[in-house]
Amino acid sequence: MRGGDVRTGELFSHVDLEDRVRRDHPLRAVRQIVNDALVFLEREFAALYSPIGRPSIAPEKLLRAMLLQAFYSIRSERLLMERLEYNLLFRWFVGIGIDDPAWDHSVFSKNRDRLLEGDIAAKFLGAILSQPKVKRLLSTDHFSVDGTLIEAWASIKSFKPKDGPRGDHGEPPSDAGGRNKEADFHGERRSNETHASTTDPDARLYKKGKGKEAKLCFMGHGLLVDAYLTEASGYAERVAALHMIEPFADRPQAITLGADKAYDTKDFVQDLRSMKVTPHVAQNVNGRRSAIDERTTRHSGYGVSLRIRKRIEEAFGWIKTVAGQDKTKFRGRDRVGWAFTFAAAAYNLVRLPKLIAMLS
Repeated sequence: MRGGDVRTGELFSHVDLEDRVRRDHPLRAVRQIVNDALVFLEREFAALYSPIGRPSIAPEKLLRAMLLQAFYSIRSERLLMERLEYNLLFRWFVGIGIDDPAWDHSVFSKNRDRLLEGDIAAKFLGAILSQPKVKRLLSTDHFSVDGTLIEAWASIKSFKPKDGPRGDHGEPPSDAGGRNKEADFHGERRSNETHASTTDPDARLYKKGKGKEAKLCFMGHGLLVDAYLTEASGYAERVAALHMIEPFADRPQAITLGADKAYDTKDFVQDLRSMKVTPHVAQNVNGRRSAIDERTTRHSGYGVSLRIRKRIEEAFGWIKTVAGQDKTKFRGRDRVGWAFTFAAAAYNLVRLPKLIAMLS
């Protein structure tokens, strides 16, 4: 060996992941909230996982890894496993040792599908919100609601007549000319009554407004103390709002619900009032008469509700851009709804540490 080429180093090195994550790292507070929530789901996990057979990924670790995927906008399970292989912060958050191998991405996806079969996302969201340190942040008398479009994992070319030709077993015929053949829809009238996607039959053709492009979509709705997914339609937002506010409507104190102009219809306002919920709905007076009158608008709280309501748009923006729900990677209303609700829980976790610290 030539002088200067000799390299020395320790043969063994002990790495303590706990020491490698700084004490003020935002994920520390998030992980504590997550761990407290997971305690409430132990019985649910036990029902989903068989005690016999091949070893599975622990559901607690699986959920923590899925949260990282939402927090850091990781677009695939393959890339998530790659990050988990070399990222010490990720290993610490998920709860795997420095020498433990990351899972194969296909094994991870298969185990994730088990969670999709249960109502784990909604129960996880509920377990977060039920913690005493979180409950004191929640309003007991005012709620806001809104809806957003989630683009389906289906091409517009898959939107075909329901009474079209079928195969021997009822399946649509295979497309000749490859996966992405040319299609000409000029002059063809298409609607959800006569057509359906062969890729995802639960998706619906919908456009947000005049002049907007029609897409195959689902519609997500949120109070962020609840999240709900429906088919995309012109009345789905109002039906979902009534569904989500109903559990809170039996409280002794007065309840208000803030919403945008899309909710300003006579039937919706009457339904809220019959539930003893005051409709703080933005007035739609564009060529029509609003269902909201001075009984509501004269109160100062009405204007406050309309300002606060816009915060839900920030949540939907994060869910669709950061958490990747702008265009879902799942098919079927149940699976897309699971992912949407889980992303809502992830958004709450991002916000909670600062909010909790403000009240400490």
